[in-house]
Amino acid sequence: MAERYFEGIGRRKESTARVRISSGSGKFIVNEKELEEYFTRYGDTHTILEPFSATGEKRSTYDVSVLVKGGGVTGQRDAVRLGVARA
Repeated sequence: MAERYFEGIGRRKESTARVRISSGSGKFIVNEKELEEYFTRYGDTHTILEPFSATGEKRSTYDVSVLVKGGGVTGQRDAVRLGVARA
């Protein structure tokens, strides 16, 4: 049986992020790397995870998979954040 997931698209400036959220163990993968490994600047991971804290959901109960393309680091960060919020 196929795994059920929710998908959201985020766009910011020249960046586009496709975000898929499914129930799981808390893995957050961006372009086949861990979140902290892909976004290394101070505060980026906190900004990306704001939609989880705004809704009161725990990050550890969901697996998030992101494919992000185009733009710079800030545009990609904001595109991922919007995609997470929409998903």
